[in-house]
Amino acid sequence: MTTHTSPLKATPPGAAGAGDGAPAARPPRRGRSVSPRTHSGWTPWLYLLPALVLLAGLLVYPIYQLGLISFLEYTQAQVSGGEPTTFQGFGNYTTLFNDSQFWQVLLATVVFAAACVVSTLFVGCALAVLLTRVRALPRLALMMAALGAWATPAITGSTVWVFLFDPDFGPVNKVLGLGDFSWTYGRYSAFALVLLEVLWCSFPFVMVTVYAGIRAIPTEVLEAAALDGASQWRIWRTIMAPMLKPILIVVTIQSIIWDFKVFTQIYVMTNGGGIAGQNLVLNVYAYQKAFASSQYSLGSAIGVVMLVILLAVTLVYLRLVRRQGEEL
Repeated sequence: MTTHTSPLKATPPGAAGAGDGAPAARPPRRGRSVSPRTHSGWTPWLYLLPALVLLAGLLVYPIYQLGLISFLEYTQAQVSGGEPTTFQGFGNYTTLFNDSQFWQVLLATVVFAAACVVSTLFVGCALAVLLTRVRALPRLALMMAALGAWATPAITGSTVWVFLFDPDFGPVNKVLGLGDFSWTYGRYSAFALVLLEVLWCSFPFVMVTVYAGIRAIPTEVLEAAALDGASQWRIWRTIMAPMLKPILIVVTIQSIIWDFKVFTQIYVMTNGGGIAGQNLVLNVYAYQKAFASSQYSLGSAIGVVMLVILLAVTLVYLRLVRRQGEEL
């Protein structure tokens, strides 16, 4: 009788010899993960070195020279070599702070910059919301017009605005029926005219930036608020503005810096600061002290004061961002 041998069952690896007293084979150990090679702490600085050298040449060294001149007696006599340069310490700052005109100009600069910033933010945000509610063709036309104003050089825009409001040939006075009214003669009318020009060339940045932020907001949130009967102002105040807070902080700080340093518009439109300096701002005031009066040390001191004020504004901004936990 033929006996058929049953085929052997496959033995799993490591199980062979389990029944004959031999120890079972252990699975191979995983090798230790090799940590990536730690780079030296100087490596990031090597990558940043070209940019740091460029910044040192274009920013740090001029600021150093500005601060140095503000502590020296540096007028036309020292520039021409007729008199030696002497160290004055804080003498230039004492002279500056004891000048009543400096405080008048500083107050005018702060008020004027604040008016420009508020106007720019209001118009820019309003037009950004408008862009989300119009059709493609009007939106494109408004964007192109705004970008054209933004791209116009400051001296060109200032010259055009002076012509538009000219008392003899300007079309604005003729349309408004103001006759030969001179906008640049009065202090407040001249500041208002410059404010309009600054607003015209500054609002496109706010409009485009805020519009991009609005487009990033989920449409479901805005549609739900509209279905609940919320007005456009309530949607902006309760939904858009809180979600756009990082963007609004950035455009506000940049607007403060730009408007605080206004020079071209004031110098061109008021002919160097207005009648008897009634429309002076700090930038134009520093220019007059440094180049018109050849008091380069006083002009440098004014520049240092402006730098300190703007740095203080920037530090306040960074503190607010850190306190709110925002990442910009």
